[in-house]
Amino acid sequence: MIALKPEKGLLLVAEPTIIGDTSFNRSVVLLAEHSESGSIGFILNKILDFTLKDLIPGLNKSFKIYNGGPVEQDNLYFIHKIPDLIPDSIEIANGIYWGGNFEVVKELILSDLITDKEIRFFLGYSGWDAEQLTEELNSNSWIITEHQDTKDIIERSYRSFWKDKMMELGGSYVLWSNAPENPSYN
Repeated sequence: MIALKPEKGLLLVAEPTIIGDTSFNRSVVLLAEHSESGSIGFILNKILDFTLKDLIPGLNKSFKIYNGGPVEQDNLYFIHKIPDLIPDSIEIANGIYWGGNFEVVKELILSDLITDKEIRFFLGYSGWDAEQLTEELNSNSWIITEHQDTKDIIERSYRSFWKDKMMELGGSYVLWSNAPENPSYN
């Protein structure tokens, strides 16, 4: 397996552990930005008990909300695959975009012109200072991997995402894919 360097559009997959890291245990993070000054990403597989209508008055749509990470959890972020409809979007990787004009997003939702297969919402984000991610990679906290079809990240089931990535990595990771999250359940 070729060791990848962090860059936007790649995934960080949490190394298997039995230590209960509440923020990143069994997480798959999409790197939305990576530079010498730091990194930003969104956890793709940690759903919250909120929907969009719980957070935005007037939007009576039940789009799921994900825990994007421990930073700025009072802010709503989104990734999508419809930059032609959402101005000011920033491309993360081939076919996947971050942010854009939220007023336009609200109008698209109210007009039923956007679905949860095209956009994913997050409370908070995952952030790393200049050398922090490098240190975590050196301590084997993360595995950097690609995702074959970036556009399907939004539609991807959060329930099996980490397990599927463990299976793709093969070797001893396959054993971890079937291990219970809490070892006392074994």
